Amino acid sequence: MRTDAFALRHLGPRETDLNHMFKTIGVDSLDQLIFETIPDDIRLKNDLNLEAPMTEYEYLNHIQELGKKNKVFKSYIGLGYHPAIVPAVIQRNIFENPGWYTAYTPYQAEIAQGRLEAILNFQTTVMELTGMEIANASLLDEGTAAAEAMALLLDVRSRDQKKNNVNKFFVSEEILPQTLSVLQTRATPFGIELVVGNHETFDFSSDFFGAMLQYPGKYGQVYDYAGFIAKAKTNEIKVAVAADILSLVKLTPPGEMGADVVVGTTQRFGIPMGYGGPHAGYFATKEEYKRSMPGRIIGVSIDANGNRALRMALGTREQHIKREKATSNICTAQVLLAVMAGMYAVYHGPKGLQYIADKVHASATTTTEALNKLGVYQTNSAFFDTILVKADANKVKAIAEKQEVNFYYVDSETISIAFNETTSVADINQIIAIFAEATGKTTESINQLAKESILSENLIRKSSFLQHDVFNNHHSESQLMRYIKKLERKDLSLNHSMISLGSCTMKLNAAAEMLPLSMANWNSIHPFAPIEQAEGYITMLKKLEQQLNVVTGFTGTTLQPNSGAQGEYAGLMAIRAYHQSRGDNHRTVCLIPSSAHGTNPASAAMAGMDIIVTKTTPEGNIDVEDLRARAIEFKDKLSCLMVTYPSTHGVFESSIIEITNIIHENGGLVYMDGANMNAQVGLTNPATIGADVCHLNLHKTFAIPHGGGGPGVGPICVNDKLVPFLPTNPVVKVGGDKAITAISSAPYGSALVCLISYGYICMLGAEGLTNATKYAILNANYMKARLQEHYPVLYSGEMGRAAHEMILDCRAFEDNGIKVTDIAKRLMDYGFHAPTVSFPVAGTLMIEPTESEDLAELDRFCDALIAIRKEIAASSKEDAQNILKNAPHTLAMVTANEWTYPYTREQAAYPLEYIAENKFWPTVRRVDEAYGDRNLVCSCAPIEAYM
Repeated sequence: MRTDAFALRHLGPRETDLNHMFKTIGVDSLDQLIFETIPDDIRLKNDLNLEAPMTEYEYLNHIQELGKKNKVFKSYIGLGYHPAIVPAVIQRNIFENPGWYTAYTPYQAEIAQGRLEAILNFQTTVMELTGMEIANASLLDEGTAAAEAMALLLDVRSRDQKKNNVNKFFVSEEILPQTLSVLQTRATPFGIELVVGNHETFDFSSDFFGAMLQYPGKYGQVYDYAGFIAKAKTNEIKVAVAADILSLVKLTPPGEMGADVVVGTTQRFGIPMGYGGPHAGYFATKEEYKRSMPGRIIGVSIDANGNRALRMALGTREQHIKREKATSNICTAQVLLAVMAGMYAVYHGPKGLQYIADKVHASATTTTEALNKLGVYQTNSAFFDTILVKADANKVKAIAEKQEVNFYYVDSETISIAFNETTSVADINQIIAIFAEATGKTTESINQLAKESILSENLIRKSSFLQHDVFNNHHSESQLMRYIKKLERKDLSLNHSMISLGSCTMKLNAAAEMLPLSMANWNSIHPFAPIEQAEGYITMLKKLEQQLNVVTGFTGTTLQPNSGAQGEYAGLMAIRAYHQSRGDNHRTVCLIPSSAHGTNPASAAMAGMDIIVTKTTPEGNIDVEDLRARAIEFKDKLSCLMVTYPSTHGVFESSIIEITNIIHENGGLVYMDGANMNAQVGLTNPATIGADVCHLNLHKTFAIPHGGGGPGVGPICVNDKLVPFLPTNPVVKVGGDKAITAISSAPYGSALVCLISYGYICMLGAEGLTNATKYAILNANYMKARLQEHYPVLYSGEMGRAAHEMILDCRAFEDNGIKVTDIAKRLMDYGFHAPTVSFPVAGTLMIEPTESEDLAELDRFCDALIAIRKEIAASSKEDAQNILKNAPHTLAMVTANEWTYPYTREQAAYPLEYIAENKFWPTVRRVDEAYGDRNLVCSCAPIEAYM
């Protein structure tokens, strides 16, 4: 056994298990299984051209050495990113804890109550600091949250505004540059006309439906927007405000000024800068707009016993259901980062946040006074944390960089300095010394921070916030550590058992891949730091792009999209730009098979495309003749096809090359959804099947953790045709020579977690990556062989094989009174998270085991499903007290004095022998979804207050 081979640790089945697995499946070898699964004409002829794999030890040494090429300067750049202190108790117990970072999106609420409570804390923090009525469970970053705000305001226009096609949106010139770029990208396909200007001279014409303000402005100026918002309201113009979350501790909240939407980032609430992400964006609005709100909302409901229980609210808003009628394609959140930001608020409480905000403000005022004495004058009339000074920028920059300090240089004589939580008196003296040297003057040393605020009375917050117990009871480390542990125990994560979610690829997030995220050389770099200070990052990111090019067979990659749905959007926007560059503006038709992921039509709608749905056959494959007919019908308007491969039904369709040829023959391009890439890597690739662009879910195939519903990374890989159109950034130039505007805020999106995928590829190498794919297919087909006697498998390939996932048809069990939801809830009693429920086909379970699960775990899961099948057989519609209908069974239920059910406590809680060794207890009974939607509560107030 090669103890230093990473692949050995990553792959679940042992060599000694293989013959048993082959025999169960009915093949002689792994090669035979792969031959029977993947059409031969799309198999790769050569191994992936990647460097030899590193051992874990070699990789960690390599990444440490590479990290030394990043220069961690004192950063006062600002522009929405600030050095922050990650409390050690949060870093150790959440950020570095697989109990938190390996959890899945809380669709199964009964085994996700801990995460749901943590997100409720986050939502409460956002609502109370912004002064708004409702907040969501986070968005991807500030720029994309602002774009979602613009889309919401477009959606909630008055009837007359819609009838008259009122389409102008005002954006203050104080907006962050990266936010403006993302707004430009999003506005174009919607037909929104952006007008950028000075809010003080805005004319409030009836041509405008909305406006976006920055609070404080990009270089620190704080404006009183109450008058602007009041005047906008009288002219039927709704207002969104992008606000710095820490400033709202000290400044009047936008909600109190009458804002309709408030967005921003919670990065400075204890999240490292990480060269741009991941960070939790926030989105808060009015209750009346809840049905148009993007993303997820965590709401308070009750369980079957009437006890308080949390769940994801307003599920019908999901783009999977609305498809092309969705107002957003957002499919994810930044849950792990939102949990950390919420815990930061819990740990510090209102008084602690006040202390931090006061210290940051005092650092800015103290420095201003000292610089004024030097004749370096500050020009903002009111500021929170960022000052704007007049000085010789070139001279200051040369001195500052020698002292490892970064300011933001607005122009040759204007410098912006943004203070932060980490700024000390010694740092202030260093800043003053830099300007003293630049002006040739001497200065006295500062010993303490100034006490006076320069904010006028009308700008200062009067209202209280975070008065709920949770923000006032956990201020010692032992208290917070126990609170975090209490919540963690309520959640089922990969550190307990396998999570076999089809299409979601919940694979191992290896510790060696995760460790570098805590290294200061990697997590402390500002995304707009001079490029020469980020040599380690640029080397790693460019290498990852090359590795992904090799895996996909393409020639260019952008890492900017920070979710899979954003990757879809980026790919479609690149296709759109390609057609327009050739004068083919009329090519707007996007063909999408009816079996596609729900985000596909939603993304196409976001990209301004006309969606035509094509048929699938009874076997679940694309109906080639219908596709051909549609492609010919729309050949003059055809933009692209969106196709998932292997299909959403878990099958390698043999007609794929014919399908892509049809599209190309009719002038379109092919977008491949990379959700199922875990069945392709090393065996086939998007270029070989004839795609032009694909997105990859790095949080699936390439081992970034799901983090309870995010972070995600959704880069797109493209062929030569599309390389020129890869997106750029207004501050740091990236992308192609005909680049589209920004897809997300940071130049490289969530750069910090790209380290995980880089490590995954470096340590597996070509053979390891290919074997990972083979073992994913092996594990899926082993489970299929074990389960198909008990559950009908809905679709199979031409030789009877599944790809890396399969769909079990549970619809017939309704004759026994059992729905697929009952099976999902009963699996909790067996210690498992349910597979994907009712997607892509209602009444089914889609199972994907991944390559990292060992034979014993596969068998445990199969045993559980087989045992449940026997319970289904013993059920009837007349049986009201059914073991499945009552699932899940909580500890309180099983230990109650009274037991009135027609089955034993042991059958309820310990139906199979293995469960006793490692019992996981759901903490609430089945959650009442409808109640939670009828009585929407999404903050920490006790439920009694709403009853």
